Amino acid sequence: MVNIDSTWAEVLADEFQKPYFTRLTEFVRREYHTYTCYPPGKKIFAAFDLCPFDAVKVVIIGQDPYHEPMQAEGLCFSVAEGVQPPPSLVNIFKEIESDLGTPPPPNGSLRRWAEQGVLLLNATLTVRAHQAGSHQHQGWEEFTDAVIRELSVRRSGLVFILWGSYAQRKGAVIDRSRHLVLQSAHPSPLSAYRGFFGNHHFSLANDYLIKQGKTPIQWG
Repeated sequence: MVNIDSTWAEVLADEFQKPYFTRLTEFVRREYHTYTCYPPGKKIFAAFDLCPFDAVKVVIIGQDPYHEPMQAEGLCFSVAEGVQPPPSLVNIFKEIESDLGTPPPPNGSLRRWAEQGVLLLNATLTVRAHQAGSHQHQGWEEFTDAVIRELSVRRSGLVFILWGSYAQRKGAVIDRSRHLVLQSAHPSPLSAYRGFFGNHHFSLANDYLIKQGKTPIQWG
């Protein structure tokens, strides 16, 4: 039994029964037993536990958890309180300030977003310490594809935020007639000046949510 929020457990029940997920579970257990891995086991599904299926308003798609100590907390782009925000997250806060006039928050934890209905979804939910991408192609991508597909089909009026080519490819299954899809360059220092800065995704997301009769996100 996967220890995940009950609303997601119901929506994803079929995925948990598939052979790939059994293999994935065995792989993750073996990795966590043999190596240091991130995030901590109890936070692997934190994005889902903090943001139940019916509460989702916005989906932000990342790639891998952070792979250095004390950083990953199960939410894409987010780092635990007390940890220096990585460059991509610093750039996200810069764009929020430029877009909304909201100054950077006191820490880099995005739990406050998740608790308002922002699903902070990494494509791969675990990683071996110091080895970026080490848990890719083991089944996580198939699982998170199913998450995006179920949200696209079962919900309407969501905002999907896709930064960079990887997230944009992963978002190809989203029904754009039912949802708002916002795309731009990635906030990484390598690409932020090629279209991330000035994308106004945070105000655009809130404008759309208001039109849907939903409470906007407090991004600060």
